[in-house]
Amino acid sequence: MILKISGRNVIRFLHTHNNRFKTNATPIQSLLNANCRVTVTTRNMVTLIVATTSDPASINPAAALLAMPGWTAGPTLPPDIKSFTNKQARVIQHDGSIVKEDDLDLRWEEATGEVIDEVIFLSRHTAVSNRPALTVHPIGVLHLKDGESPPQGGKPGWAALPNPRIGPWFRLLKKMAEAHGLVPEFEITLEATHHGPITNKPTMFLEIGSTDEYWKRQDAAQVMALLMWEGLGLGGRDAVGNWNSETGKRKVLLGIGGGHYAPRHMDIVLKDDIWVGHLLSGYSLPMEEPTQTKPNPGENEIGGNWRQSIKAAFEATKAAFPGGEILAHLDQKSFKGWQRKAITEFLAEESINVGKPNDFT
Repeated sequence: MILKISGRNVIRFLHTHNNRFKTNATPIQSLLNANCRVTVTTRNMVTLIVATTSDPASINPAAALLAMPGWTAGPTLPPDIKSFTNKQARVIQHDGSIVKEDDLDLRWEEATGEVIDEVIFLSRHTAVSNRPALTVHPIGVLHLKDGESPPQGGKPGWAALPNPRIGPWFRLLKKMAEAHGLVPEFEITLEATHHGPITNKPTMFLEIGSTDEYWKRQDAAQVMALLMWEGLGLGGRDAVGNWNSETGKRKVLLGIGGGHYAPRHMDIVLKDDIWVGHLLSGYSLPMEEPTQTKPNPGENEIGGNWRQSIKAAFEATKAAFPGGEILAHLDQKSFKGWQRKAITEFLAEESINVGKPNDFT
C-alpha cells in the first residue's frame, strides 16, 4: 500500500500504527517489513495576519509591518482580498468587519494549499473610559445559548483556540511600549475572551484603543508592527512564544472570573514563562442566584450557562497547548460564596485543577 502523510504527522502516524505491524521492530522498520511506501509531503506552515481597511487601528499597524523589509505581493483570496508574504508570515487585507469575516484560515488553506498555524487579528479597541490602551486577548462567545445572536461575531458556545503567544507577546508588548515612550499614556493590558470572528486555528487579537485619536496614532501602530516583526522572528532573531511542552515551563493559566481587563490574572501573567489560555470574565459566567429556600445549594442546582463557558474554555485551551498543565485561576474576590462553591465543585467534577498564584511560579 502507499501512504501519503504530511510532514508534521509522520511521527504521530508511526507511533499510532506501530502495534499494527506485529513485530518488535521500530515503527519505521515495521513499515518497511510491511512493504509500505511512505511519501512525505511538506506543506508550508504559516501565520495569517488579518487587517481591515475600514479601521485605522487595524490597517495602520499592517501598513507599518509591510513597510519593513522582505514583503512581496501574494495571491488574492476570493472575492478580492489582497495578501502579502514574508517568510512564514501572510498579511491579508479585507474591507469588512474584523469580527465577522469568518473562516479566513480555512479559506486561505483552500485557496493556497498552505497550512495555517495561527491567526492574528489587528483591530480597534473601545472602552467607556476612552483611555488609550494596547491590548491582547483570545476570542469566543462561550456564554451565549443556541439561537442567540452574537452582537460581535462568533457563534453561541464557541471558543477559538487561544494563541499560545498571548502571554509571551503581552509581556513583550509591555516592554516595547515602555521603550517607545507610550507608557504611562497607554495602558498595556490583557482583555477577557470575547467576540468573533469564527476561526479554526489558534487565534489572538491585538488592539489599539480607545478613541479615534488613538486609533490613528502612528507610534502605537509602529509598536504593534514591531511586536509582530520581532515576535514572529521576521527580523532574523528567534520567534517569541512558540509552544513546546517538552522544554521550559508547561503551566497554562485558565482565568475564571473578574472584570474585563482581568487584573488578578494579569498579575500572574506578567511573570516570565507563564502561558495564557482563555480568560473568562464575570459576564461570560452567567449564574442564576439560588432561591432563599436553599441557602447553600450544590453545583447542580445553579442555573445559567456558566458550566458551558468553563468547559468550552478549558477544552479549547487544552487543545491549544498539547502536553500543557492547564490550571484554573479564580479571581476569588469577584465571586459570592455560593458562586465560588459551585464553580469549585464543577472544576473538581471535570477534573480541572485549580492553581493559586504561587502555583504558577
